[in-house]
Amino acid sequence: MKTIAYGSNLVQISRFGPFNCYLVREDDGLTLIDALLPRSDKAIRAAAEAQGAPIVRIALTHAHTDHLGSLDALRAALPDVEVLVGAREARIMGGRDKSLDPDEPQAKIKGSYSKVETRPTRELVPGDKVGSLEVVASPGHTPGHIAFFDPRERDLIAGDAFQTAGGIAVAGVIRPLFPLMAFGTWHKPTAIASARALRALDPSRLAVGHGRVLENPGAEMDRAIEEAA
Repeated sequence: MKTIAYGSNLVQISRFGPFNCYLVREDDGLTLIDALLPRSDKAIRAAAEAQGAPIVRIALTHAHTDHLGSLDALRAALPDVEVLVGAREARIMGGRDKSLDPDEPQAKIKGSYSKVETRPTRELVPGDKVGSLEVVASPGHTPGHIAFFDPRERDLIAGDAFQTAGGIAVAGVIRPLFPLMAFGTWHKPTAIASARALRALDPSRLAVGHGRVLENPGAEMDRAIEEAA
């Protein structure tokens, strides 16, 4: 497990190279964005201890196994932690309900959804606040995918809306060195529209679920969107 701090508020936690989750510093403690692969809970808690603050909430970008694999173990160790999931993604969480709404693209929902016992204590919708973070709709990789934008230093925690492993790409675009994200993407045209919306936030940092954090990512995001389109 490797940790890297960015600016005053963001810490990246990486496992096996390209699998990431993030700690975001708040006045009341730490927000954990995503919960990595199974059996990552001890390392995540150790990373939080190294920051000198408790994890007070866990917020998920989406419900694929590599983003909530340690959720149950973390909740068992931190029984008072708040668990926040997008309202649309909460339906899919654990593979419970993969049905599509009539107004959604009727494409097969892809990717791994492991069974989890933990249920959200709060369901999020775009525009909600999670501490300092703003919830931003970013469907495409999954129907209920969300991102988190921190206006304090303009950090964008984009989950799998973008990847940088194997080269920057919008969800659905295959990168041969790391093709898993593309294989798990539900609807590429929707992912492109979300990528454009995230680019419009003009982030100073792009933090993704897979790959390195990019500083001043605008030009690279533009290239990725152009390629995807």
